[in-house]
Amino acid sequence: MRQYETMYILNPTLESEQTAELVQKYQTLISNQGGQIDELQEIGKRRLAYEIEGNREGYYVLVQYTADTDVSKELERVMRIDDNVVRYLTVRVGE
Repeated sequence: MRQYETMYILNPTLESEQTAELVQKYQTLISNQGGQIDELQEIGKRRLAYEIEGNREGYYVLVQYTADTDVSKELERVMRIDDNVVRYLTVRVGE
């Protein structure tokens, strides 16, 4: 099991309920795949450095978790096809 850190940016035009559902969706995905969430930080709306898909803001979420490599790959696959995820980045902690 390895430690990972994923930061993702959600579309800022989503309602708070939709944002909460997406955050819960990704938490559940990690847990169901056998991972363990160590820390979750909902940073909130922040201004982007540059415009992405017509948006100047984004809703930032940082999740730190311990899991196998397959879990991070599945998480990125699901985020890639979700239109509400503007950007994401996963790094392995401790290297």
